[in-house]
Amino acid sequence: MDHLQAMRVFTRVVDANSFTLAADSLDMPRATVSTIIRKLEKHLGARLLNRSTRRLSLTPDGASYYERCAGILADVEEAESVFRDRARGPRGRLRIDAPPSLGRLVLIPKLCDFHQRYPDIELVVGLSDRPVDMVQDAVDCVLRIGDLQDSSLIAKRIGVFKSVTCAAPSYIERYGKPAAIEDLDRHRAVNYFVARTGRNIDWSFKVGDGIVNVPVKGSLSVNDADAYVSAGLAGFGMIQPPRYMVAPHLDSGELVEVLEAWSPPPMPISVVYQQSRHLSSKVHVFVDWITEVFQGCVLMKKCADGYPLDQDCRFAADLAASHGLQEMMERRNLLESAL
Repeated sequence: MDHLQAMRVFTRVVDANSFTLAADSLDMPRATVSTIIRKLEKHLGARLLNRSTRRLSLTPDGASYYERCAGILADVEEAESVFRDRARGPRGRLRIDAPPSLGRLVLIPKLCDFHQRYPDIELVVGLSDRPVDMVQDAVDCVLRIGDLQDSSLIAKRIGVFKSVTCAAPSYIERYGKPAAIEDLDRHRAVNYFVARTGRNIDWSFKVGDGIVNVPVKGSLSVNDADAYVSAGLAGFGMIQPPRYMVAPHLDSGELVEVLEAWSPPPMPISVVYQQSRHLSSKVHVFVDWITEVFQGCVLMKKCADGYPLDQDCRFAADLAASHGLQEMMERRNLLESAL
């Protein structure tokens, strides 16, 4: 048995979640793929996949073996790419995952530039509404908001995430502006709920050296970013969206910032990738390129205005242990993954 080929076939089946799709991508008959997996399981003396008529799933042994295979195949690819790339430049498939709002507003509009620079890299961009397992989902790079909790990954901080509390002039005309956080009890908000749990996300404010999380009242809850901002623009209630999503509306006066003295705490935006002895050239050039994109992005500069990146990251890390910022960041990541 060709062990390296068996590993490639197994990981492709897992990535595609289908024997048929894996066979198509490998240009093999489906029967051949099934035979290779069956022989591999017999050789290992372990069942790797649970099979049913509707879906595939990894067994615990299969998940462990997949992770090891992915690392081995990545090392093989990197070793070979060192020599290929010297002559031909970076190439191959690069899988990226990003929060949908960052993807739509920052990443996607600049991808033509990336393609012009690196025409031999095939981009596969996922704008996901769920946390990504980089190994299980075979993702090369992830854009993420908040501090990195997984020590097996590397995060390069490339921007600052800031939310803003705001309302439409029509809302303020009817209900006035809250003068303090305590006034929120007398106001209406548009709530954002996490589809996975159905729970509304509390609003967060920096108060002194700590963080205060406040549940807000409202008669409308949504789980779509565009609907959330649209409801705020329509005057349905106050909102607390990412600043980069509403910067044009704030500039035009369609939305007005409120509670400026108690702004939501800033958090780092990072590009995350797996640790490796030899970072593949395609990942390396993407990390450098996305860093450049964020440095030149007008929307991101508005968010970072007055908040140096290194200062923001230290601020977030310092507060995490004593003021519950980690919990808040997890909620923000859920929100941003749904946005």
